[in-house]
Amino acid sequence: MTGPQFRQRFWIKLLGAFSLVRGTNILVLALTQYLIAYYIIAPNVSLQTVLFDGKLFCLVLASSLIASAGYIINNFFDAAKDQINRPKQFLLRHLLSQQEQLTLFFLLNLAAVILAAAVSFKAVLFFGVYSLAIYGYSVFLKRLYWISNWAAAFLILLPFYVIAQYYNNQDPVLYSFATYLYLLLLSRDLIKDLENFKGDFAQRYQTLPIVFGQRATKVIISIVLLLEMLPLFFLMEQPLGKLRYYFYLSYPSLLLLLVFLWVVSTQKAYLWLHNVIKGIIFLGVLSIYWINK
Repeated sequence: MTGPQFRQRFWIKLLGAFSLVRGTNILVLALTQYLIAYYIIAPNVSLQTVLFDGKLFCLVLASSLIASAGYIINNFFDAAKDQINRPKQFLLRHLLSQQEQLTLFFLLNLAAVILAAAVSFKAVLFFGVYSLAIYGYSVFLKRLYWISNWAAAFLILLPFYVIAQYYNNQDPVLYSFATYLYLLLLSRDLIKDLENFKGDFAQRYQTLPIVFGQRATKVIISIVLLLEMLPLFFLMEQPLGKLRYYFYLSYPSLLLLLVFLWVVSTQKAYLWLHNVIKGIIFLGVLSIYWINK
């Protein structure tokens, strides 16, 4: 293999790996952990202290590595249905062979545990259990309609829990925000099941739309969106500075989302609703900057 061919192959593999681990999502995860650490969990700690805290950096990086490994193993077991639901993404994410994917999965997990060891033994236990939980979800829980969505949303939130424990913060506002985010993630995951109905049905996945039908699934999503209002109303009453405007905006946005949910019925429409929720989450991440301002 010549030099130019090797470089071309390298960049193609790197692009495939970035897509495989959802590189953009990982960057947002790391950014969110730092924003929450500085503005919500430890507001009395200086920015310099947060940014140059070696143990916090290890926790954030370990969280990113475990999440990346989770995307890999999830992609590994979902290859057949992703080929139906997302053929273009399937081609990009399988530029790495299955052997390369598994190797990268184990290396990322190992690196995360090593980083956790630099923090504490409890951190090692946490990330060890977290890694096993993600693997168990991908292999077993994801095919169980009665727990898969709830487990997926819970696993996404765990990296923020470890940051709260690091600073020993038990503020009710923090956990209300976590509840709001959890329900938002849950509704997004349920809508994703509507979007992926064709591939899930072909691969005999037991998701809510397949077991109970799309109408019953929409009822469940509606209940989740309405439950979202409880932490939302609580947060709107808290002295959170300009961050409250985000929650004021979220209220009508979720109501419109609820209306559109019952109007649409195509895969493209469900993808649009899915992306709207992702946009609400991302806007919430950026809005953290305005807390107490």
